[in-house]
Amino acid sequence: MERNVRTSAKALIIKDGSMLAIKINDNGEEFYIMPGGGQNAGELLQDACRREVAEEVGIDVKVGDAVFIIEGSEGEPFHRVDIVFLCEYLGTTDAEHHGDNNQTGYEWLKIETLNKAPLYPSKLRRPIMNLYEGKAYPVYLGNECAGDPEITD
Repeated sequence: MERNVRTSAKALIIKDGSMLAIKINDNGEEFYIMPGGGQNAGELLQDACRREVAEEVGIDVKVGDAVFIIEGSEGEPFHRVDIVFLCEYLGTTDAEHHGDNNQTGYEWLKIETLNKAPLYPSKLRRPIMNLYEGKAYPVYLGNECAGDPEITD
C-alpha cells in the first residue's frame, strides 16, 4: 500500500506549570493530545501551528522554536511527522473554533505529573518535563505507534 507523508505542526503551550492539551474521547477511552494539525501546501509550519491552535481551542499563540520531532509510521493511513513548537499563550481569539473528531474539550495538565498522564504520543511526556525543568532532552524522539508500551518513566 502506498502511503503519503503528513507533516503536522503541534503546539506546546505552557502556562503556570501546566501545558494545554486537547481531551479526546475515543469509544469511551479518554486521553489527551497536543493542539495542532496538518500543514497545508504552501503554508509554513509555524503558520499551521498557530491556525490549528486557534481552530481547535480558540487560543492565539506566538509560535517559537521547534523543540521536538516525533513520527508515527504505522497505525494510520499516512506516515505522520509531528514537529512540536514551543508557543507563548497570548489569549483567546475570534477565529472560527471547531474541534476535531472525538474532541471533547481541552485541559491544562500539570507538568510535574505529566509522565503519568494519558498524553499521546507518550514519548513526549518526559522530554516535555525535562524541557520545563531546564534539563537535557532529545529533540528527535523517533517513531511511536498504537500498541507501543506506555512510557511513564
